[in-house]
Amino acid sequence: MGLRRLVAHVVLAAVLSLAATAVSAQTHTAPKEGDWIAKDFKFHTGEVMPEVKLHYTTIGNPTGEPVLVLHGTSQFGGAMVNPAFAGELFGPGQPLDASKYFIILPDGLGHGKSSKPSDGLRAKFPRYNYDDMVAAQYRLVTEGLGIRHLRLVIGNSMGGMHTWIWGVTHRT
Repeated sequence: MGLRRLVAHVVLAAVLSLAATAVSAQTHTAPKEGDWIAKDFKFHTGEVMPEVKLHYTTIGNPTGEPVLVLHGTSQFGGAMVNPAFAGELFGPGQPLDASKYFIILPDGLGHGKSSKPSDGLRAKFPRYNYDDMVAAQYRLVTEGLGIRHLRLVIGNSMGGMHTWIWGVTHRT
């Protein structure tokens, strides 16, 4: 049973690697991952964490028009880099062609490689909500990446809810 499980994991890793390679080829540039630390992050509860890590993936040249793509519940930004989503949007001639746009895919607060309760604080991690998640995304975009204006903010599921908050909170 252990050997079968190992083989299944190896096969899955190979398939995911090929899918990422196919998406990279379609988008002209390989996805790049990064981390940024938000200092003294204040939650809606008033609690402040001295450091909150925000992980993100980008596709395209930073000189392109910036677009923020937000993931759904239980996902992470890099999950959007797949043939079904990125292959239809970020490729040559597609609506968000990565040769024209700088696509930013953050891991939401509490998701992926961004700070979350399971990193060690567990129940001591401040309670957070959608407003906190959008505030973290905003700080990543403006402070971390130095972007003053986004061309577009889109998302699916929870990310779609975040776009509503972006529209109300950060209109420019």
